Amino acid sequence: MIGILGKKIGMTTIFESNGNMVPCTVIEAGPCYVTQIKNKNKDGYSAVQIGFEDKKEKNSSKPIIGIFKKINTPVQRFIREIRDHSIEDLKAGDVIKVDIFKEGDNVKVSGISKGKGFQGVVKRHGFAGGVRTHGQSDRERAPGSIGGSSYPSRVFKGQRMAGRMGNDRITVRNLKVMKVFSDSNLILIKGAVPGAKTGLVEIYKN
Repeated sequence: MIGILGKKIGMTTIFESNGNMVPCTVIEAGPCYVTQIKNKNKDGYSAVQIGFEDKKEKNSSKPIIGIFKKINTPVQRFIREIRDHSIEDLKAGDVIKVDIFKEGDNVKVSGISKGKGFQGVVKRHGFAGGVRTHGQSDRERAPGSIGGSSYPSRVFKGQRMAGRMGNDRITVRNLKVMKVFSDSNLILIKGAVPGAKTGLVEIYKN
């Protein structure tokens, strides 16, 4: 597996050679600095730790500054680990760029979905709501009964109810890389990916 961190820029459309219009997400991917290589002998698992997006030292803690001074690179805002990353010829201080991908690659993208706050069951779970007939004008978006009376005399765990919606880690698989612009660190991925604009995303290729 190989991967990179990026920032969601927005969406656009491109046209294929046959004239089909394809919706794409534009992501600024990398450059990412390798901060640490982890191996099974020393750490118990194999992974590559990478940093993304420059950050001012005055806004960083001393331990974080120390990590990047050790490898002589600018301080980075985000640090993530990629498990089972291909570590051939990689060492701390190396740079991972968007050119690790090419057009036609299948990738999976992970990100934090948009937070929608406290929502009712119709929006959160797709409930139909109640009918307006027979005087039930105030039951249109109500969930209805949530549990039995004499049995089970309680509400089961996991019952779908109103609550916080969104702001969860979402992974979308089998997305296609449409374009790679190495000079500007941009990658165009077919379809939508999780998160709001400027949100952090992780792009992986098996």
